[in-house]
Amino acid sequence: MVNPKFVSDAPKTSWTPEIKAESNQLNFFYGGTVHSLKDINLQVFENQVTSLIGPSGCGKTTLLRCFNRMHDLYPGNRYQGELYLDGVNILSRKVDPIEVRMRISMVFQKPNPFPKSIYENVAYGLRVKGKQPSAVLDEKVEKALRGAALWDEVKDRLNDLANNLSGGQQQRLCIARALVADPEIVLFDEPTSALDPIATSSIEDLIRELKEKVTILIVTHSMQQAARISDYTAFMYLGELVEFGSTAQVFEQPAQQQTQEYISGRIG
Repeated sequence: MVNPKFVSDAPKTSWTPEIKAESNQLNFFYGGTVHSLKDINLQVFENQVTSLIGPSGCGKTTLLRCFNRMHDLYPGNRYQGELYLDGVNILSRKVDPIEVRMRISMVFQKPNPFPKSIYENVAYGLRVKGKQPSAVLDEKVEKALRGAALWDEVKDRLNDLANNLSGGQQQRLCIARALVADPEIVLFDEPTSALDPIATSSIEDLIRELKEKVTILIVTHSMQQAARISDYTAFMYLGELVEFGSTAQVFEQPAQQQTQEYISGRIG
């Protein structure tokens, strides 16, 4: 459960969505010694957009990558505490991190298409799972591209290299690649920081649409973006979760002085 002192005192709505994922006293150590996350208690609500905000180096991306256990890919990193997905502690040694990543996919800060065709970029995750009939691949690739609002732009050139797409199209391709395995949560790590304003607006519109199908947790350096697209916002500072609540409450009636100082530009 979220520590009550971190939650805004503003009035709550009468409806509260279901909890999809939840951290409980989560700590994380780089190299086993650098204490980067400290006792994080955070709820991620189903089919909602939750933004992580805070100054550079506060632990936003570190926390994001805990949710699909990406830190496991590097030796010496260590988790402490619990991190639940649908009530199951995904940090347990009994849980396969590859299975976690199939359920919780990720879109990175900069578009990172593989040096393959548009089609093969999207189909990659399905091929990793094993051989599938061509008709099934075609159907799922089209579905993912439609879900990323890219199908109409690329349907006649699926065999073209993905690197020939514009920056905004490449990022939507990466979103399609993240969607193809039907994940339950999609993690976004500052997905528009390398894009122009038009492409940024397109990605933000897409995120609003995607929450009807998946749960979204996003790191953003832009408070304006968090205010535009998120339902809930968590403010982090120096590896700690300072405040969490509805986006309107956090921005308009923050409960913590540090939050107010960050939003007003006095820190960070």
